[in-house]
Amino acid sequence: MNSKIQKMELNDGHSIPVLGFGTYATEENLRKKSMESTKIAIDVGFRHIDCSHLYQNEEEIGQAIVSKIEDGTVKREDIFYTSKLWSTSHRPELVRPSLENSLRKLNLDYVDLYLIHFPVSLKPGDELLPQDEHGNLILDTVDLCDTWEAMEKCKDAGLAKSIGVSNFNRRQLEKILNKPGLKHRPVCNQVECHLYLNQSKLLAYCKMNDIVLVAYGALGTQRYKYCINEDTPVLLDDPILCTMAKKYKRTPALIALRYQLERGIVTLVKSFNEERIRENLQVFDFQLASDDMEILDNLDRNLRYFPANMVCMQQREQ
Repeated sequence: MNSKIQKMELNDGHSIPVLGFGTYATEENLRKKSMESTKIAIDVGFRHIDCSHLYQNEEEIGQAIVSKIEDGTVKREDIFYTSKLWSTSHRPELVRPSLENSLRKLNLDYVDLYLIHFPVSLKPGDELLPQDEHGNLILDTVDLCDTWEAMEKCKDAGLAKSIGVSNFNRRQLEKILNKPGLKHRPVCNQVECHLYLNQSKLLAYCKMNDIVLVAYGALGTQRYKYCINEDTPVLLDDPILCTMAKKYKRTPALIALRYQLERGIVTLVKSFNEERIRENLQVFDFQLASDDMEILDNLDRNLRYFPANMVCMQQREQ
């Protein structure tokens, strides 16, 4: 099947599909479901696959991609694969080995995009979330500009076609952009972004600096109990969103996804359900009127479903 997913040009000349398939999963879903859902996503037309060393399923995602290459569904160049450098590998000498480790698990020669996953450095080692005797994360002291130089070397070596960041705020982006001797600018910043957290100021800053904003959590969250409480509003149950969905004869999820694409944001969406995976591609079949976009803009309430990404992950491990 030919993919109808549109692409957006990055500041280094490469292009990224504007709709991506997310692969993060909870432990009980982690392996088989991630692999099977990724195969389905590629079969129905997704070409942008987003993963990370942190997710601990790159081997399964790689198997899914390779199987779809081997059966002729896609060629390697058809797939845009994103991986991420985890916080325990921020020291410059650890960056390339970390990427090469991901490539071995994936059985791929390169990634299309490699991101610094989180702007906080952790103690190097095998533990993803190193903790002291009190259960607190053990931090490391690393200048992210040094980490970025090592990322640039990965790009120059052809191991990553493009490089970017994730979960960075404006100040952290400025530090990279203002680094003396900067060779490659970040092509993107992947952050939590949805109707309740529309990131309008960060989006404007990124556009001004030719950095693509990539949204995760675009449908809210699957309400992981270790990240949110039961009183947190369910985004897809929002009455204004549901009313608009009826107007367009689409699901609330499709309206929420279309809203992001209309704003020029690359959007990630995740599902283990084949019907929903197929349905998500219908986001290209309609557009939202400008007045409806303004209504959706006003739903912003600066609500983070992942208020402290790393803290959530730490609580999951305990």
